[in-house]
Amino acid sequence: MSHDGVGPRAVMRSVAFLTAGALAMTALAACSSEDKAGSPLAGQDIAPAARDLIADGGTLRWAVDAVPETLNTFQADADATTTRVAQAVLPSMYRLDVNGRPQRNADYLESAKVVETEPKQVVLYKLNQQAVWSDGREIGAADFAAQWRALSGKDSAYWTARNAGYDRIQKIERGANDLEVKVTFARPYADWRSLFSPLYPKEVMGTPDSFNDGARRKLKITAGPFAVKKVDHKAERITLVRNPRWWGHEPKLSEIVLRAVPRDERAAALAAGAVDLAEIDPSAARSIALAGRAGGKGTGTPLQGSGSDEKAATRDDALQGYEVRKSLEPAHTQLALNGSTGPLADERVRRAVARALDRGELAQAVLKPLGLPAVPVGSHLALSGQAAYADNSGALGDQNTAEAQALLADAGWVPGGPVKEQKKAEKAAGAGGKKTDDSTGDSTGDSGGSGDEEETYVVGEDDETDGKAHREADREQMKDPGDHTGLHHESAGRASGTSEEAARQLAQDGKQYLQPGGAPGAYAPRGTAAPAGAAAGPLAKDGKPLALRFVLPSGPGSEPLRTVADRISRMLDRVGIRTEITKVPDESYFKDHIASGLYDLALYSWPASAFPATDARPIYAKPVPAADGSLNVEQNYTRVGTDQVDQLFDEAVSTLDESKTRSLIRKADARIWAAAGSIPLYQRPQLTAVRKSLANTGAFGFQTPVYEDMGFLKKGAKPVASPSASR
Repeated sequence: MSHDGVGPRAVMRSVAFLTAGALAMTALAACSSEDKAGSPLAGQDIAPAARDLIADGGTLRWAVDAVPETLNTFQADADATTTRVAQAVLPSMYRLDVNGRPQRNADYLESAKVVETEPKQVVLYKLNQQAVWSDGREIGAADFAAQWRALSGKDSAYWTARNAGYDRIQKIERGANDLEVKVTFARPYADWRSLFSPLYPKEVMGTPDSFNDGARRKLKITAGPFAVKKVDHKAERITLVRNPRWWGHEPKLSEIVLRAVPRDERAAALAAGAVDLAEIDPSAARSIALAGRAGGKGTGTPLQGSGSDEKAATRDDALQGYEVRKSLEPAHTQLALNGSTGPLADERVRRAVARALDRGELAQAVLKPLGLPAVPVGSHLALSGQAAYADNSGALGDQNTAEAQALLADAGWVPGGPVKEQKKAEKAAGAGGKKTDDSTGDSTGDSGGSGDEEETYVVGEDDETDGKAHREADREQMKDPGDHTGLHHESAGRASGTSEEAARQLAQDGKQYLQPGGAPGAYAPRGTAAPAGAAAGPLAKDGKPLALRFVLPSGPGSEPLRTVADRISRMLDRVGIRTEITKVPDESYFKDHIASGLYDLALYSWPASAFPATDARPIYAKPVPAADGSLNVEQNYTRVGTDQVDQLFDEAVSTLDESKTRSLIRKADARIWAAAGSIPLYQRPQLTAVRKSLANTGAFGFQTPVYEDMGFLKKGAKPVASPSASR
């Protein structure tokens, strides 16, 4: 999640007030029965090894996106590295398992359960009697109470980014002894397990000054297997060392150094031996895989601007000490449809867009070349394996060109109508960007640029010759797609319809956008060929063609999103919907376009939460008028919401019957599908380069890392074979 933080919550006016309609009713009835959530599509890949096989000591050098501005995860500018540090040095009452479900963390918690429901919900925490802060003080009720007061939202002097759940607490008090904490809720709260993870000491949470400033650059008091030794912004690294007061299994590593390394420099850093662990893009993963196949002979595979063949061979030799561990991130990439204005304010048009998409093809294009399960995501609110997961996409329906065209016709968009002349490179979103001089619809050119200005091109205006060339290219690629990445054995299958360059880029991790406490963000790819059977002409209504503004980030890490976007555009062109693709600087993508509502279509990702009733509600809540007359959209950047969805979320978060909560979440998801404000596409790939001698680390999937078990294998020791990435 390289760019963490989705920017300020946008407040925009919306003219769309939508209902889910009868389309969802059949699916809603089906969701009411309890069904299985399935298992994760991909297992974690961490080279598991027993602790007695791991050497004592050593330094793990871990590449991260940036040294965070704050170590307080509850502040707005917290990022993924903030979370990484908190996991290693602070208490968490619950942590996620391999299925993305919360499990009690026995190092801190002997038990936790709801002991009363009437007249109020009461949860009793019994703490591990060995659990102490690094200054020797016992973890106790005073720490819980200080965190509640800071995050309750009642004191505006605390600059908090979120208070969900804490605002439902009425009081916190000591139980029968110092090891018991009694939490009484003013209103029932189903997701109570989400609270106090992480837990900060009262010295951080006790006053606004200590909360706002005291934990930004240092954490003097911690209570994890590791402690923060130094945060060095100049050298761009954070050093974690063993906590001498840790009562659990002693960490195998002596030190963890989190070092900021830009993603486009990680392949070179790996080849130079400067890092031991790094999330990477498919291009770097392919180089590592090919170097491993070479077996010391050197393949001459170029890496990030390598010069001579001799240098390339040397780098290949260096890369043979690494392997690629892969899984799927606990996050999904979606197509967002802005329902606040323009053609997409009509839910029939949004549904038509959804019915035009072949989500299976998009998942195949991104994931199959990497040897990962290419299964479309069936829920907005959970991923396969999580308790609330169910495939509710049937509430909207699968790809169907005829149905999409019928929906468009019903909305008044018809082919062959009079169309006023439109400039090809008309601005796609917002003001201040520059138009291209000539828009050809060719998306295969350089899409990165300097990032200082916007670039627009129109899909659907290719002339007949160009369209024929696209279709010929598609057919040739389908005949011989080739081995795109070298990441899986040939028997795992080949990706069809994707060039080698595009396939290497497809799942590349671009800028990611993450709300504190959440997970990752946006991808973007390059152009592909036009499909056979494209619509003969554009649809029109009231003299205007049906053209949607498709806004994408332009940075070098976003090629994959742009490739997916181009595939989507070709699919829409088949039903007569044209797209004006505009590439904008990464730094303005979310803040100036997505959050501000200046787009029709966009691609970005949301994390999967173990607590969707709490964490997903602001993403799908119906926008409401604010006190100043504007519209508060919270994190619902599609501006599409319904009263029914809000009611289902409210009921789910207040229901202490877990099976009923799951049923309500699934019903809410089916209604979200029917409203067609966003279309989940695929789970994001997770590719991690790891030194071969490292165990218990790599592509974690859903599971919270266990930092004390990470380490270097003893000489001659072998890890247990990691589970297959696919089921």
